[in-house]
Formats: sequence, C-alpha cells, structure tokens
Amino acid sequence: MPTISAAACDIQYSGPVDEIAAALSFHHGDVGATIGTLLADIKFLKKQLAVTQIGMIGFTRGWQPSFERDVEEESTHAEQS
Repeated sequence: MPTISAAACDIQYSGPVDEIAAALSFHHGDVGATIGTLLADIKFLKKQLAVTQIGMIGFTRGWQPSFERDVEEESTHAEQS
C-alpha cells in the first residue's frame, strides 16, 4: 500500500478539495490505476458491509444497510451543496 506524500496530505487536510483531482493525483494521473483502486475499494467495502449486516441482526429494529447507493438521492444532495 503506497504511503501518502506530503503534497497529497496537504490536499487531503487543507479543507474543501476536488476529490476526483485528489484521487488522480494520488496515482500520478494514471486513470486506470485510479479506477482500479476505486473498484477494489468498492469490493472491499461491500464485503465489510455484508459482515456488518450479519452482525447487526436484532440490534437495529429492522433497519438493514443497503449494498447499493441511491444515485437519485446523492445527485439531489450534490445539487443543494
């Protein structure tokens, strides 16, 4: 796993940031590597969500996490920002 360079750290913690530019910068502009990392992150997080869902049965009064995000809700939220 690569370490975060000082420049990337400055980008990450200096306030509002263009997340797409930051992701590309982390991979030195390599779009394929950026997409590959994001897809691997999605796969990892879905596995973590599945494990969490199993452990949460009975503790949340019927609420269950979703494996897919609601694109319409996020686009509406993004327009309000």
